[in-house]
Amino acid sequence: MTATAAAATTASVGRYRWVICALLFFATTINYIDRNALSVLKTTLQADLGWSEVDYGWITFAFTVAYAAFPSITGRVIDRWGVKKSLAVALVLWSLMAAAHGLVGTVLGFVLVRFFLGVAEAANFPASIKAVAMWFPQRERALATGLFNSGTNVGVIVSFITVWLATTFSWQVAFIAIGAIGLVWLVFWQRAFYPPEEHPRLSRAELEYIQADQPPKQETLRLPWTQLLRYRQIWPFLIGKLITDPVWWFFLFWLPSYLERERGQNPLQSASLLALIYTGATIGSIAGGWLSGHLIRRGWPVGKARMGTMFIAAACMPGSIIAYYTDSFALSVGFITLATACHQAWSANIFTSATDMFPQKVSGSVVGLGATTGGIGGMFMTLLAALAVQWTGNQQIVFIVAGLMHPLSLLIYWVWLKGRFEQVDLAAARDMSRSHAPLIVSGAVIVLIGAALIALIAANWNVCVAAATLSGAATAVTAAGGVALIGLTLVYAGLPQRRAVRAA
Repeated sequence: MTATAAAATTASVGRYRWVICALLFFATTINYIDRNALSVLKTTLQADLGWSEVDYGWITFAFTVAYAAFPSITGRVIDRWGVKKSLAVALVLWSLMAAAHGLVGTVLGFVLVRFFLGVAEAANFPASIKAVAMWFPQRERALATGLFNSGTNVGVIVSFITVWLATTFSWQVAFIAIGAIGLVWLVFWQRAFYPPEEHPRLSRAELEYIQADQPPKQETLRLPWTQLLRYRQIWPFLIGKLITDPVWWFFLFWLPSYLERERGQNPLQSASLLALIYTGATIGSIAGGWLSGHLIRRGWPVGKARMGTMFIAAACMPGSIIAYYTDSFALSVGFITLATACHQAWSANIFTSATDMFPQKVSGSVVGLGATTGGIGGMFMTLLAALAVQWTGNQQIVFIVAGLMHPLSLLIYWVWLKGRFEQVDLAAARDMSRSHAPLIVSGAVIVLIGAALIALIAANWNVCVAAATLSGAATAVTAAGGVALIGLTLVYAGLPQRRAVRAA
């Protein structure tokens, strides 16, 4: 289909689905404004409340643990409750928790509100990806995902609003104001979002367009979460999130210190450069989503289109290694911008791959599990970055790791799936009464890895604390415990189960 024909088709069927995408974009933007408010006001809060770095570390630890642990739980809830109710409840809770930052004054108070902020914000991506699967045909899902996912970058870019509010009024007012924004969004969400089949303002033509290339629905089935892990299609997604999400965490949390410590930029210059870098990431998110959809419209199979786009993104990621070693500051910033753009292009497609291979009924659970593995990987990356600075005085090790994770993940996708993204048939119930040896064996190995990591961190506890403070070391040991827990979960999922797929 030519671009002109595609535009004509879109105009003839309607564009209401893009209203839904806009709502998801604003929800994601609000999500990132709320979570970043603490970091941009860190200096102010330390001065007013007398926080030490250790205090601040424990506050951020609370959010990190909750945000990593709860997506798999909230994803399951989203599949049960539906997108509209789940995302509304989550956004109300995280808006209240964001506002509550302005009402507490102790370290313990901030720890509590940050923890519940992480719990609530963990619902955003599972709910948004599920909403995209509901509202967009397969050939447009990656673009829609790229568009709403660009809110992560916009949320970082516009964080200066929080600083302005704190400077003009007070930091308490700043937190309360950004919390109130979410409640405004809720009004539009409640009035605009329904399942496509029930929407009073959706034309019949647009509904048929949305459903044209969607596989047969399997919405009447209930699936034990243990059975999800028996489908081989889920594993490239989970592993991919585990090893590539930490790259984004690194850029998000460590770029300011890199620009200031190793490139000699002052905080104002660093902030300006970060705005440029995240603008590039926004463009990458949208372009990556557009490209795979464009290839599908040109007749490419879905798996080939997604992996072709992911290949381009992965092939450019080693540019982050060049960014570190080049003497040219402009070239360094250019390659970092390219890397963040390519990561976001990758994210648009890896998220969409979950809905390519799993029906809407379980997409929240699948994306939630992926977010949890990604969060655990990010927790390890935090310690790795701190240790790298502690041991070597620079971040070159982490830049090298950041450049290699996406090519490794792409290789896993190719070896595992051979480029074929075939949606699982949940109606073809698996025999859960038999044990699943690969899950049991791999789970046992992962338990041993988690235990080994815990032992390694414990044996070098003083080194870890010196590099990343006590809270950073606690983050790492918690992540290692999470790895062991994942292993135990796999063992349990591999044991004979009495429950099977049944009608809802």
